[in-house]
Amino acid sequence: MTDFQEHPRTRRHQTNGPAASRNRRFVPAALVAAITLFLAACGSAGTAGTAGTGNGSNTGAAGGADTLQVLASFYPLQFVAQQVAGDLATVSNLTPPAADPHELELSIAAARAVGQADLVVTLGGFQPAVDAAIATQHPARVVDAADIVTLLPAASGGSSEDGDDDPDHEGEDHDHEGDDHDHEGDDHNDSDHDHGDGGHNHSIGGYDPHFWLDPLRLAQIAGPIADALSEADPANAATFHANADQLVQRLNELDQRFTTELAPFRGAKMVTSHAAFGYLAARYGLEQVGVTGIDHEIEPSPARLREIRAIVAENGVSTIFYETLSNPGIVQTLANDIGINAAEINTVEGLTNAELAAGEDYFTVMNRNLDTLVANLNAPSQ
Repeated sequence: MTDFQEHPRTRRHQTNGPAASRNRRFVPAALVAAITLFLAACGSAGTAGTAGTGNGSNTGAAGGADTLQVLASFYPLQFVAQQVAGDLATVSNLTPPAADPHELELSIAAARAVGQADLVVTLGGFQPAVDAAIATQHPARVVDAADIVTLLPAASGGSSEDGDDDPDHEGEDHDHEGDDHDHEGDDHNDSDHDHGDGGHNHSIGGYDPHFWLDPLRLAQIAGPIADALSEADPANAATFHANADQLVQRLNELDQRFTTELAPFRGAKMVTSHAAFGYLAARYGLEQVGVTGIDHEIEPSPARLREIRAIVAENGVSTIFYETLSNPGIVQTLANDIGINAAEINTVEGLTNAELAAGEDYFTVMNRNLDTLVANLNAPSQ
């Protein structure tokens, strides 16, 4: 497999994974309380309340025995599930607001909630604690984005210049009825789904997890989520699929805006604090250059910093981008030393409490990312 060959995933559901890795973020008390409400909603007829965690927490449906309970492992998946479910389910997020989803560790109560959910939406291999909970708790239904979306290799050296432009826009084929979602008959061979070393690794077996930064790839999970919800609540299947189609249309419109506004910048160097934007760069013809690779907690070597300086000078780069959930210190220092700007860009892995309070969501954050890119990229000379 070449460095930039895509990795096809064919299985629909992930049911086993590694033990949780060391040094990961434990779920705080507030989330444990929310999970307790979730469990009460799952197990008690007529119990009121929602299971939201606060990170775009729920759809507004009242909790109770007749309300579908959906858990998503982190924000982009929760957002899609919310949009598809509408007010027919309570959709909760296992990752707390502003937390790094790579570092998630689950409490006993949270793991038990995974088993009691009507549907769990996850990205297998990205959060080992969630994989382990699914493997031990056996939720009724799992939609695993890693089995649906074609993942790109992680840019270990920080460059994604040979990524997939994919002009065919594979996310536009949304024949939900024709999909095969037989949950019980899936083959769960772990050899097909490499989770990496189980340690402090931000890739999925060497593949980049940040597929949601390509709107068309994110659109691909809407149909399978609608199918799983329809299996749980057949009476509302038409609503779930209509909601999925509406979301896909909005994501296609977002893609068109990115395509149009980034067209003058095709081939431009997009220098980022770490290589999390490979899908965005590949879709819209940019060349991502990461100060570090996929793991933002690894500090760049002096040799890598010299390489970045040379790339900036040779290509007239005026801005280095840093991510919302990472420490901007190294990038800001580097930018100041070179004499260029540093600008914040959001990986949309999770929203902060302030963003949630302001009514932000995936679309508002991605549109702001686009505005930031247009204002700070330099169009390559012809």
